[in-house]
Amino acid sequence: MTDATVDTLRDCVGGGLEATKKDGVEMEVFASWNELVTMRLNYTSDIPSMGVQEPKSIQSFGVGVKAVFSDKGKVTTGFGSESNDLRPRAVKAALRKARRYRFSDPDFHSLPSPAGKPTLTDYHDPVVMEAKDADIVDLGWKALRGALTTFKESGISRSIIVGGDVCVLKERMAIKSTTGIDEFDESTILTATITTMVEDEGVKGTGWSIGTHLERFDPEAAGREAAESAVRTIGGERIPPGEYEVVFGRQPVTDLISHILAPSLSLSFVNASNTPFLGKLGKRICSSNLSIYDHGALPGQVASRRVTCEGIPTGRTDLVSDGLLVGFLANNYLSRKLSGPVANFEPRNGFRSHTMGRNYDMQADISPTNIVVEGREEVSGDELFSGIKEGVYIGRIWYTYPINGMVAGDFTSTVIADSFLIRDGKISTPLKPNTIRINSNINHIFNNVHSVGKEKKATLVWAAEEAVIAPEIRVTGVRLDSIATS
Repeated sequence: MTDATVDTLRDCVGGGLEATKKDGVEMEVFASWNELVTMRLNYTSDIPSMGVQEPKSIQSFGVGVKAVFSDKGKVTTGFGSESNDLRPRAVKAALRKARRYRFSDPDFHSLPSPAGKPTLTDYHDPVVMEAKDADIVDLGWKALRGALTTFKESGISRSIIVGGDVCVLKERMAIKSTTGIDEFDESTILTATITTMVEDEGVKGTGWSIGTHLERFDPEAAGREAAESAVRTIGGERIPPGEYEVVFGRQPVTDLISHILAPSLSLSFVNASNTPFLGKLGKRICSSNLSIYDHGALPGQVASRRVTCEGIPTGRTDLVSDGLLVGFLANNYLSRKLSGPVANFEPRNGFRSHTMGRNYDMQADISPTNIVVEGREEVSGDELFSGIKEGVYIGRIWYTYPINGMVAGDFTSTVIADSFLIRDGKISTPLKPNTIRINSNINHIFNNVHSVGKEKKATLVWAAEEAVIAPEIRVTGVRLDSIATS
């Protein structure tokens, strides 16, 4: 099947529910169709190379069924799926699997119920939905052209490597249930993530562009940004280990939130007692200058959706307000399990997220959407650096992961590119890539925020499902350790 329209998916879930009505089972039927087209850049100036590889296109479609069975007063639930089929018989086959693998879950309360009307409509780009491989190949060449033109203008023609990819993701889904859910969605995401290197100089640069509409997507700018970043960091210095005042760029802010903070603010981690914020609802967990919320219905943002994969309208979930923990990300299952007289968690983040899009082959877990970071008092770029006598601007980090378990809040991360020394309130000498590592604690970072920048940009990091509308953030007392290099 080369394509499946929203109407095809709605016919599938509706027809499937009707075809299984005689079974008398409470159930939800979810169908999806996704296509991911990837253009990989692989350019080397000193070795013959293709520059841009042929597009890799992957399609996925099918149906998943969550069913609730009652047998002599005993309630069990099961999930089953069927690939590459959107006919009513696929729903029947998935239901048989759900019945075969059912089990008793004392924490299950009910399937999702309708919860208002979606506020986001007609937000995807039909031009992207109809884009051909040739159109997407051209996006890859634009990204490469941006990088190589910038290197040429800078007088660099040897020892160049340009890598990364340009991706186009098309998503369609529909869901219908015996509890009254009857929803659908259609979305488009375009991303360009480009990395450049000048091997003789030992430098690396990065650039990216993200969007939902082709007319506002600029992979050539991502290529230029990556090359400019590499050129700026030629001649980098090492610094001794110690505690520094650090200005984190948008990519590091996004990386820390995506890999450490956002998971800790999910009911999945609360349920597992694997978060440093356990038992801290209503208490201060970071600087009073910070507020953080998730908003899945922000117009124009790449992680926005009309409805969740449980058929619930997306919207805003406040997580941190002026430093106080005020909420957690939730899906239907954990919202019903953990909500109570003290707190009620709205299930606005139940998604079946996968690298291939919204996946019929899995049940809804908790995924962030657009995480917005704001300062109660925000400052200009110049003010952000003002008063820093000796500090570090960190522009890109990599391999960020928790140590000692998520509950401890400890993490480590390597500074790999786009970073500089700060002297007397100004950007100074480039920092030599891959020579320092951040060893810190997420509580320490966010409790020592000195100031928050005014300018924000939607930013993605590798393998993350969400975007972060990220400012630059100045933090005091950040521990940086040296990395031995040859």
